[in-house]
Amino acid sequence: MQGRIVGRVKRVNGPVLTASGITDAQMMELVHVSDLGIVGEIVKLNEGEATIQVYEDATGIKPGDSIFGSGMSLSAELGPGLIGNIYDGIQRPLEELRKLSGDFIGKGIAATAVDHDKLWHFVPSVSIGDKVHEGSIIGVVRETERVEHRIMIPPTVKGELTIVNLAEEGDYKVDDQVALVSDGNGKSTVITMLQYWPIRVPRPVKDHASLSTPLITGLRVIDTLFPLSKGGTVAIPGGFGTGKTMTQHSIAQWCDADIIVYIGCGERGNEMTDVLREFPHLVDPRTGLSLMERTILIANTSNMPVSAREASIYTGITMAEYYRDMGYNVAIMADSTSRWAEALRELSGRMEEMPAEEGFPAYLPTRIAQFYERAGHMKTLSEKDGSVSVIGAVSPPGGDFSEPVTSHTKRFVRAFWGLDRALASSRHYPAISWLESYSEYVEEVKDWWNSHSQNKWYENRKRIMELLQKEVRLQQIVKLVGPDALPDSQNFILEVCSLFKTAFLQQNAFDEIDRYCSIEKQTRMLDIILRYYDLGSEAIQKGVPLVKIRRLQVVQDITKMRFNVSNDHADDIDKLELKLERSIMQLGSLYDEE
Repeated sequence: MQGRIVGRVKRVNGPVLTASGITDAQMMELVHVSDLGIVGEIVKLNEGEATIQVYEDATGIKPGDSIFGSGMSLSAELGPGLIGNIYDGIQRPLEELRKLSGDFIGKGIAATAVDHDKLWHFVPSVSIGDKVHEGSIIGVVRETERVEHRIMIPPTVKGELTIVNLAEEGDYKVDDQVALVSDGNGKSTVITMLQYWPIRVPRPVKDHASLSTPLITGLRVIDTLFPLSKGGTVAIPGGFGTGKTMTQHSIAQWCDADIIVYIGCGERGNEMTDVLREFPHLVDPRTGLSLMERTILIANTSNMPVSAREASIYTGITMAEYYRDMGYNVAIMADSTSRWAEALRELSGRMEEMPAEEGFPAYLPTRIAQFYERAGHMKTLSEKDGSVSVIGAVSPPGGDFSEPVTSHTKRFVRAFWGLDRALASSRHYPAISWLESYSEYVEEVKDWWNSHSQNKWYENRKRIMELLQKEVRLQQIVKLVGPDALPDSQNFILEVCSLFKTAFLQQNAFDEIDRYCSIEKQTRMLDIILRYYDLGSEAIQKGVPLVKIRRLQVVQDITKMRFNVSNDHADDIDKLELKLERSIMQLGSLYDEE
């Protein structure tokens, strides 16, 4: 067993151990317990005793077993080879673990996060004698067909350094020396293609940048009504069966982020299996390449050790920050933070800490805040722009949005995509409620959207949201006295909102055309729906009965345009708009003559 003995096991309480005789150990130090080599972390120190949280099944550990210190915190291994891999909560590659121990993960099984024997073609971008600093990019490696992996000076290497010995272009292993840097005082640091970073510590950046560019997801209800900025944070709460996981899958598949980190935190194993089966066969509509060319998966399912679930989201966001530092836009899907909070609650209970509301630890809000605050659009140490967007699913018991995890999460995120069980029950997907959801990024992304929609997006969005609010009030009247009590002008508002929900807000994730909607198509679809409202309102004022407008063939064509008009032929909607104008004008002229 590598490392020094720092103590002995005194008590075993599931994944939480009490150790005695602790010497030469530090808070949050990575340790290995017993000759089995089970990975753990020191989470509490008190006068020669320590509390250790282990990340594997603790069966087989007994009092008196040795505890071996490592001298370092639980850290992520960062380097070429992360993309396309699937890891557990503490960044062990599951495929390698299967090769070592079969279909069931054995205790103490260890494997490096990236392949240390694989050769990568390194192309230097600096020369001998160049001045470099923390985060400087010194070369590149082609990690996948889509991702260029940029080799950086570690953030912990301080000051201006001089490269005194640089490897030439060629094939190297990740732990081969590619550079040697000197600080001018006789101290030299060997630079390899690998970095190690403590998962609970945010990677440093130079500055924060504005959140003015939206993350385009291809889901109309999100992009048009409740947009998310690159570098933004959003919560997706919803009860069981409302479509949290499917919504995250759709975003992971089609959003315009450069890198996707998908964290299956305490979710069912069959859901992660679906991801593993689907993603390699799905093609990114922007590049024509497999989605696995830009995806990292972390599978810490509900049957895996609960303590590793607590670490999984930190492992995921650390890898996301690493690619952000290269200048990439990264999106994290955390599914779900409620299972992570439940892991905190279980571990807190085993450590006999004072519980707060609903048994969750008192530091739950702090942990949630620390996680979401690692998102952002940053100016990196290498002077590049990069971002980490966090999309966290929340699973409130019984769909109760007032429970602690949901209510605390709402305090720290700036967008909220609330899922409605009534919508899901009526097979309206994505089941994102247009009444409960909101986005604080609307004003920040307004200029970007308007520049890509002929200055229509902001005004059109405002108009349709006002119509949806009017519909709510009118529906209350309808429930009391029936729709016949309303004039045609008000019934037409109900008609247009119903059309908007069916033709725009609903989206079929299994339809080849409808599963992803381009910016241009979204803009034109909303345009024609509002044009229908304007023309129809004018016709009703002229005396045209609503029933005549409703029966127009072009209205049925508008309803089906999401299936019939592809992203490449969005201008077909303009032809549909001309047909709409002609049809309603003909109706109006008939009543003008009368």
